[in-house]
Order: sequence, then C-alpha cells, then structure tokens
Amino acid sequence: MTRWLTTEEQQAWRGLINLTAQLQSVLARQLQDEHGISLPDYEVLGRLHDAPGHRLRARDLGTSLAWEQSRLSHQLARMQRRGLVAREECETDRRGATFCLTPAGRTAIVHAAPGHVEAVRRLVFDALSPEQVTQLSDLTDDLLTHLHDSLGMG
Repeated sequence: MTRWLTTEEQQAWRGLINLTAQLQSVLARQLQDEHGISLPDYEVLGRLHDAPGHRLRARDLGTSLAWEQSRLSHQLARMQRRGLVAREECETDRRGATFCLTPAGRTAIVHAAPGHVEAVRRLVFDALSPEQVTQLSDLTDDLLTHLHDSLGMG
C-alpha cells in the first residue's frame, strides 16, 4: 500500500527540490561567469585543496563527493585536460590513482572561494537566524544518516 505524502510533506519536498535546484543554478552561474569554472570543478578543487598534501585517492574523492565512478572519471579527465588536477600513481596500491591540485588548480580555487562563499552566505545564511542554522545542520545530518542507513551505507 502506497503511503502518499501529506499536503505538508509534499510542500516540504517540492520546496527542498526547488531550493536545491535554484541554488545550484545560481552558484554554478556565479562560478562560471566570474572564474570560468563549473560547480563540479569547484567541488573537486575544494576537496583536493582541503586534503593533506592537496591530494586524494580517486575512490576517496568520489566518496566525499557522493559521485559515481563514471561521473568522477569524466570530471577528472576534463579537469586534467585543463591543467587543474594531475593524476599520480598510488604509492600504496598500483591499481589506484591519486589526484592532486596543480598550480593552476590551486590558483583557481583560491580565487574562486571568496566569491563563492560570499554568494552562499548572501543566498542562504543571511536569511537564517543562528538558531535556524543549527536546525538546518541538525536536519541535514539526520536526513543523511537516515539515507545512509536506509541504503546500507552507514
């Protein structure tokens, strides 16, 4: 038997989908217009920038982004061609690959981050009270935990 969404649940679900789609669109446009990089470029560059030695194994990068292997492979190949990341053989596992920031990739993330963070602040956090930020953080943590548990990823 199907458990249909209540009117309130349907409104919340549609609101969440609409919000995430619009935010991604606006943030992607800002990064492309101001820095010539895509939102996926920014996500990869950010993960690598924050990683020890500015490098991560491909599988760990994919896990942190919650991307499928094929999406990650295509994204990394595009970024390699543009000189933003470099592929290295994994020292501990010959079957694996490690990706690192190139000087061009580091420059791209360092220049893009302030404007991106300002856009996120202006579009999201300026509209919320400190209590709402805490609630949002708690809700997303709870939902991600439930999702991972439901999919056997927890």
